[in-house]
Amino acid sequence: MFSGIVEEVGIVEGLKPTPGGARLVVRSSLGELKLGDSVAVNGVCLTLVEWKGQLLSFDLSQETLSRSNLRFLKKGDPVNLERALRVGDRIGGHFLQGHVDFTSPIEALSQRGEHWELRVRVPKEYLPYVVEKGSIGIDGISLTINYIQGEIISINIIPHTYQNTNLRSRKKGDLVNVELDILGKYVVNYLNLLQRDARIEKLWSGLWG
Repeated sequence: MFSGIVEEVGIVEGLKPTPGGARLVVRSSLGELKLGDSVAVNGVCLTLVEWKGQLLSFDLSQETLSRSNLRFLKKGDPVNLERALRVGDRIGGHFLQGHVDFTSPIEALSQRGEHWELRVRVPKEYLPYVVEKGSIGIDGISLTINYIQGEIISINIIPHTYQNTNLRSRKKGDLVNVELDILGKYVVNYLNLLQRDARIEKLWSGLWG
Protein backbone atom coordinates (compact mmCIF):
# COMPACT_ATOMS: atom_id res chain seq x y z
CA MET A 1 0.00 0.00 0.00
CA PHE A 2 1.25 3.49 -0.90
CA SER A 3 0.13 7.09 -0.41
CA GLY A 4 1.12 8.67 -3.72
CA ILE A 5 3.72 10.97 -2.17
CA VAL A 6 6.82 10.47 -4.32
CA GLU A 7 9.94 10.07 -2.18
CA GLU A 8 12.51 10.27 -4.92
CA VAL A 9 12.93 10.40 -8.67
CA GLY A 10 15.18 7.51 -9.64
CA ILE A 11 17.05 7.03 -12.91
CA VAL A 12 16.64 3.93 -15.05
CA GLU A 13 19.90 2.07 -15.59
CA GLY A 14 18.44 -0.64 -17.79
CA LEU A 15 15.49 -2.80 -18.77
CA LYS A 16 16.50 -6.25 -20.01
CA PRO A 17 14.18 -8.99 -21.29
CA THR A 18 14.03 -12.20 -19.25
CA PRO A 19 12.27 -15.52 -19.99
CA GLY A 20 9.31 -14.46 -17.84
CA GLY A 21 9.25 -10.74 -18.54
CA ALA A 22 12.02 -8.23 -17.83
CA ARG A 23 14.53 -7.06 -15.21
CA LEU A 24 14.40 -3.35 -14.37
CA VAL A 25 17.39 -1.66 -12.72
CA VAL A 26 16.98 1.79 -11.18
CA ARG A 27 19.59 4.05 -9.59
CA SER A 28 18.29 5.45 -6.32
CA SER A 29 19.47 6.73 -2.95
CA LEU A 30 16.43 5.38 -1.07
CA GLY A 31 17.42 3.83 2.22
CA GLU A 32 15.80 1.48 4.77
CA LEU A 33 15.22 -1.22 2.17
CA LYS A 34 15.65 -4.98 2.19
CA LEU A 35 15.16 -7.71 -0.36
CA GLY A 36 11.49 -8.51 -0.82
CA ASP A 37 10.32 -4.99 -0.03
CA SER A 38 7.61 -3.40 -2.16
CA VAL A 39 8.49 -0.22 -4.03
CA ALA A 40 6.19 1.76 -6.31
CA VAL A 41 7.92 2.60 -9.59
CA ASN A 42 5.82 5.05 -11.62
CA GLY A 43 2.91 3.83 -9.52
CA VAL A 44 3.51 0.12 -10.16
CA CYS A 45 4.05 -2.05 -7.08
CA LEU A 46 7.27 -4.02 -7.63
CA THR A 47 9.32 -6.34 -5.43
CA LEU A 48 12.96 -5.54 -4.74
CA VAL A 49 14.93 -8.63 -5.82
CA GLU A 50 18.48 -7.25 -5.77
CA TRP A 51 20.16 -4.26 -4.10
CA LYS A 52 23.76 -3.31 -4.85
CA GLY A 53 24.83 0.11 -3.64
CA GLN A 54 22.46 2.55 -5.31
CA LEU A 55 21.18 0.04 -7.86
CA LEU A 56 17.73 -1.43 -7.21
CA SER A 57 16.58 -4.38 -9.33
CA PHE A 58 13.01 -5.52 -9.93
CA ASP A 59 11.52 -8.40 -11.93
CA LEU A 60 8.60 -7.44 -14.17
CA SER A 61 6.02 -9.97 -15.34
CA GLN A 62 4.45 -9.91 -18.79
CA GLU A 63 1.22 -8.72 -17.13
CA THR A 64 3.02 -5.75 -15.59
CA LEU A 65 4.71 -4.90 -18.87
CA SER A 66 1.49 -5.09 -20.86
CA ARG A 67 -0.58 -3.01 -18.43
CA SER A 68 1.88 -0.21 -17.63
CA ASN A 69 4.28 2.25 -19.23
CA LEU A 70 7.27 0.45 -17.72
CA ARG A 71 7.78 -1.48 -20.96
CA PHE A 72 8.84 1.75 -22.68
CA LEU A 73 11.53 2.70 -20.15
CA LYS A 74 15.07 3.22 -21.37
CA LYS A 75 18.39 4.10 -19.76
CA GLY A 76 18.36 7.59 -18.29
CA ASP A 77 14.58 7.88 -17.89
CA PRO A 78 13.35 9.35 -14.58
CA VAL A 79 10.88 7.27 -12.55
CA ASN A 80 8.84 8.10 -9.46
CA LEU A 81 9.74 6.00 -6.41
CA GLU A 82 7.87 5.41 -3.16
CA ARG A 83 8.47 2.81 -0.48
CA ALA A 84 5.48 0.94 0.92
CA LEU A 85 3.66 2.53 3.85
CA ARG A 86 4.32 1.38 7.40
CA VAL A 87 1.71 1.20 10.14
CA GLY A 88 1.55 4.62 11.78
CA ASP A 89 2.79 6.57 8.75
CA ARG A 90 0.95 9.75 7.85
CA ILE A 91 -1.16 9.48 4.70
CA GLY A 92 -0.24 12.64 2.85
CA GLY A 93 -2.02 11.65 -0.34
CA HIS A 94 -4.54 8.81 -0.67
CA PHE A 95 -4.39 5.02 -0.62
CA LEU A 96 -2.79 3.53 -3.73
CA GLN A 97 -2.30 -0.19 -4.28
CA GLY A 98 0.25 0.06 -7.04
CA HIS A 99 -2.11 -1.71 -9.46
CA VAL A 100 -2.47 0.18 -12.74
CA ASP A 101 -6.03 0.34 -14.08
CA PHE A 102 -5.09 1.72 -17.48
CA THR A 103 -2.52 3.81 -19.33
CA SER A 104 -3.38 6.99 -21.17
CA PRO A 105 -1.47 9.58 -23.20
CA ILE A 106 -1.09 13.08 -21.82
CA GLU A 107 -3.48 15.35 -23.71
CA ALA A 108 -1.79 18.52 -22.47
CA LEU A 109 0.73 19.69 -19.87
CA SER A 110 0.60 23.48 -19.88
CA GLN A 111 2.09 26.07 -17.57
CA ARG A 112 -0.43 28.33 -15.84
CA GLY A 113 1.55 31.02 -14.03
CA GLU A 114 3.65 29.18 -11.44
CA HIS A 115 1.43 26.11 -11.68
CA TRP A 116 0.83 23.54 -14.41
CA GLU A 117 -2.33 21.99 -15.82
CA LEU A 118 -2.26 18.28 -16.66
CA ARG A 119 -4.99 16.89 -18.89
CA VAL A 120 -5.46 13.14 -19.32
CA ARG A 121 -8.10 11.14 -21.18
CA VAL A 122 -10.14 8.58 -19.22
CA PRO A 123 -11.76 5.78 -21.27
CA LYS A 124 -15.57 5.77 -21.07
CA GLU A 125 -15.74 2.53 -19.09
CA TYR A 126 -13.72 4.15 -16.28
CA LEU A 127 -15.61 7.46 -16.06
CA PRO A 128 -17.93 6.23 -13.25
CA TYR A 129 -14.85 5.98 -11.02
CA VAL A 130 -13.72 9.61 -11.34
CA VAL A 131 -15.32 12.65 -9.69
CA GLU A 132 -14.42 16.31 -9.47
CA LYS A 133 -12.22 17.00 -6.42
CA GLY A 134 -11.66 13.26 -6.12
CA SER A 135 -8.27 11.56 -5.95
CA ILE A 136 -6.43 9.77 -8.74
CA GLY A 137 -2.97 8.27 -9.13
CA ILE A 138 -0.88 9.36 -12.13
CA ASP A 139 2.48 7.57 -12.41
CA GLY A 140 2.21 6.96 -8.67
CA ILE A 141 1.52 10.61 -7.78
CA SER A 142 -1.55 11.31 -5.65
CA LEU A 143 -3.40 14.11 -7.45
CA THR A 144 -6.77 15.84 -7.26
CA ILE A 145 -9.13 16.11 -10.22
CA ASN A 146 -10.10 19.75 -10.77
CA TYR A 147 -12.83 19.17 -13.31
CA ILE A 148 -14.05 16.67 -15.89
CA GLN A 149 -14.95 17.62 -19.44
CA GLY A 150 -16.25 14.68 -21.44
CA GLU A 151 -13.51 12.04 -21.21
CA ILE A 152 -10.82 14.54 -20.21
CA ILE A 153 -9.82 15.16 -16.60
CA SER A 154 -7.94 18.32 -15.65
CA ILE A 155 -5.47 18.32 -12.77
CA ASN A 156 -3.63 21.26 -11.20
CA ILE A 157 0.06 20.60 -10.55
CA ILE A 158 1.69 22.77 -7.89
CA PRO A 159 5.35 23.80 -8.38
CA HIS A 160 6.63 21.41 -5.67
CA THR A 161 4.98 18.39 -7.29
CA TYR A 162 6.18 19.40 -10.75
CA GLN A 163 9.78 19.84 -9.62
CA ASN A 164 9.97 16.71 -7.44
CA THR A 165 8.42 14.10 -9.74
CA ASN A 166 8.91 12.85 -13.27
CA LEU A 167 6.28 15.35 -14.46
CA ARG A 168 9.05 17.84 -15.13
CA SER A 169 10.23 15.60 -17.97
CA ARG A 170 6.77 14.74 -19.31
CA LYS A 171 5.21 16.14 -22.47
CA LYS A 172 2.07 15.81 -24.56
CA GLY A 173 1.62 12.28 -25.88
CA ASP A 174 3.62 10.56 -23.15
CA LEU A 175 1.87 7.50 -21.72
CA VAL A 176 1.13 7.64 -17.99
CA ASN A 177 -0.01 4.95 -15.56
CA VAL A 178 -3.42 5.65 -14.04
CA GLU A 179 -4.78 4.10 -10.85
CA LEU A 180 -8.33 4.92 -9.83
CA ASP A 181 -9.34 5.56 -6.23
CA ILE A 182 -9.84 2.16 -4.56
CA LEU A 183 -12.71 3.49 -2.43
CA GLY A 184 -14.54 4.65 -5.54
CA LYS A 185 -14.05 1.26 -7.17
CA TYR A 186 -15.59 -0.53 -4.19
CA VAL A 187 -18.57 1.85 -4.11
CA VAL A 188 -19.29 1.48 -7.84
CA ASN A 189 -18.92 -2.30 -7.63
CA TYR A 190 -21.31 -2.45 -4.66
CA LEU A 191 -23.91 -0.34 -6.45
CA ASN A 192 -23.60 -2.53 -9.54
CA LEU A 193 -24.23 -5.62 -7.40
CA LEU A 194 -27.30 -3.99 -5.85
CA GLN A 195 -28.68 -3.20 -9.30
CA ARG A 196 -27.99 -6.75 -10.47
CA ASP A 197 -29.73 -8.24 -7.43
CA ALA A 198 -32.71 -5.91 -7.95
CA ARG A 199 -33.02 -7.05 -11.58
CA ILE A 200 -32.82 -10.71 -10.57
CA GLU A 201 -35.46 -10.21 -7.87
CA LYS A 202 -37.73 -8.47 -10.38
CA LEU A 203 -37.22 -11.31 -12.86
CA TRP A 204 -38.09 -13.96 -10.29
CA SER A 205 -41.13 -11.98 -9.16
CA GLY A 206 -42.33 -11.89 -12.75
CA LEU A 207 -41.85 -15.63 -13.19
CA TRP A 208 -43.56 -16.63 -9.98
CA GLY A 209 -45.93 -13.72 -9.52
